[in-house]
Amino acid sequence: MSSNGLPKLLAEPSPGVADANGNIQLPPEELQQMEQALEQHFTAILRILRIDPNDPNSADTPRRLARMWVRELLRGRYEPPPRCTLFPNRRRSNALVMSRGIEVRSVCSHHWQPIIGQCVIGYVPGEHIIGLSKLNRIVEWFSRRGQVQEELTEQIAEFLQGKLRPRALGVVLACRHYCMIVRGVEGDEEQAVMVTSTWRGGLAENTRLREEFFRLAGMELPEYA
Repeated sequence: MSSNGLPKLLAEPSPGVADANGNIQLPPEELQQMEQALEQHFTAILRILRIDPNDPNSADTPRRLARMWVRELLRGRYEPPPRCTLFPNRRRSNALVMSRGIEVRSVCSHHWQPIIGQCVIGYVPGEHIIGLSKLNRIVEWFSRRGQVQEELTEQIAEFLQGKLRPRALGVVLACRHYCMIVRGVEGDEEQAVMVTSTWRGGLAENTRLREEFFRLAGMELPEYA
């Protein structure tokens, strides 16, 4: 604690700051300080909202909120990237490798409401292939932070392109944004799904290959594709 009663994390400038969907790896002791600071501020927020912090239903809410934001919703910001196990492409496979149904659980940077959906990743191997479970972990790592879906899509693609060096790569996300749903934006917001895509290599250049991507993904081919 500092001399003014605030946790050290708030009393002194942070040695490093990242943007909302960036990465800043922190040691366990600093994460604990962050939780303590958040708990104090969430208690203040309850009082501002005229919610009795001693009510049985709210008594531990500041602590639960602090832990949820640091250890769950935003944890990707504070952790190192997942290790990517690559294997040699011994058979020289030049066909699309697809992984679909990858869960996306993120938080909108603008309103801090959930972004929930699915990701599809497809690639044509170069010299290496990647364990499919690693694709899930990469999506999870980039999702667990404040995000903008367009940037999330690009971040996943750039990371995979750098690690895997595939001949072709495609990433498609289809998500519901609860900042629309819970705020009651006019329209059929509960059914609204935002779809973003990005393409590298052969999938950026070859329309027929993109058609195969959408067919294997079980998705309709959009007009712009």
